[in-house]
Amino acid sequence: MRAVHFGAGNIGRGFIGTLLYQSGYEICFIDVNAALIDLINSRKEYAVVLADQTEDVQIVKNVSGINSQTDPDKAIEAIVQADLVTTAVGPNVLPLIAPLIVEALRKRLRENKQPLNIIACENMIGASGKLKEHIYQRLDEAEKQDFDRLFGFPNAAVDRIVPNQENADQLMVKVEPFFEWVVETKEIHGKTPEIEGVTFVPDLLPYIERKLFSVNTGHAITAYIGYQAGCQTIQEAIENDQVRRIVEGALKETGELLIRKHGFRPEDHWIYVKKIVNRFRNPNISDEVTRVGRSPKRKLGYDDRLVGPARQYHSLMNEIPHRLVDGIAAALSFDFAGDDEAVAVQNLITNKGIRKAIVELTGLEESHPLIPHIESAYNKLHH
Repeated sequence: MRAVHFGAGNIGRGFIGTLLYQSGYEICFIDVNAALIDLINSRKEYAVVLADQTEDVQIVKNVSGINSQTDPDKAIEAIVQADLVTTAVGPNVLPLIAPLIVEALRKRLRENKQPLNIIACENMIGASGKLKEHIYQRLDEAEKQDFDRLFGFPNAAVDRIVPNQENADQLMVKVEPFFEWVVETKEIHGKTPEIEGVTFVPDLLPYIERKLFSVNTGHAITAYIGYQAGCQTIQEAIENDQVRRIVEGALKETGELLIRKHGFRPEDHWIYVKKIVNRFRNPNISDEVTRVGRSPKRKLGYDDRLVGPARQYHSLMNEIPHRLVDGIAAALSFDFAGDDEAVAVQNLITNKGIRKAIVELTGLEESHPLIPHIESAYNKLHH
């Protein structure tokens, strides 16, 4: 079996690539990082190390790489022949890879009539559907019908902490032992892909929101509150009593929302939440708060990990989620000069004032009950 994976970075190699290899796939990584692709083609394998006491090592073999910038035709041909296509490139890069995928799928329609599933493994809701939108924008109506017949874009939820790292071996990746990859079945075309460790479900939304509003919410708030407390790493932040109290309070609020909205068993969900906090405390993973907190503009979005659960909690419970509000205020205060979005957020607040900035960044109506509470929490941080 042959898999094409867009994104040869740490997530692609350490998470998606590892599971595909364990499932018997030959993996072709597509990336624009020439040095990385050359190294993959030179070695044909790389090591994945578990970030725990065991430090178990797995060698991932049967790998190759294509530089899509210099060899687009090779990348197209790889997709034409593939049994599965996956991505881990980041939400902002999905529109950039869409044109090449369009050309590959057009060629595949002519040469290979086997169904193909394209699974975007990104930190966002409905990533495969969003990639499909970028692809279908480039098609006429007849092509859309042809694509609908053969190509599936099943959405997925993925979860594995792969911290920023600098290793002497540039291909080696350290990953936490925990992982979750959930794929929705309703958009799958043809046979369900055989991937070890993947959970296939008929409705993905509960799992996407559980992950986004637990892991991503908790991770982001740990970073933003930790940054305000002067912490350097996620581990240092979560060991800080004040930071941990706010993070655990926020996860209690999102937990109550998820249990009521999706019917998760409370005892199972609180075990899941406890496991998340322990993952942040893993002494074998050192992740800087400035890396986890990057892109605050996106993370403050209406449906994202901070405002999404806060507004849903208020709507469902008719109460203010005060710890989530604290997290939103801290995100608005994230003034790390090394992140373009953080700089843009600070400029917006300076130019328009905090209330107008909150409305613009969160997408909430100016009359929404959360707005004054967010503004008040922000002002407390700055007095």
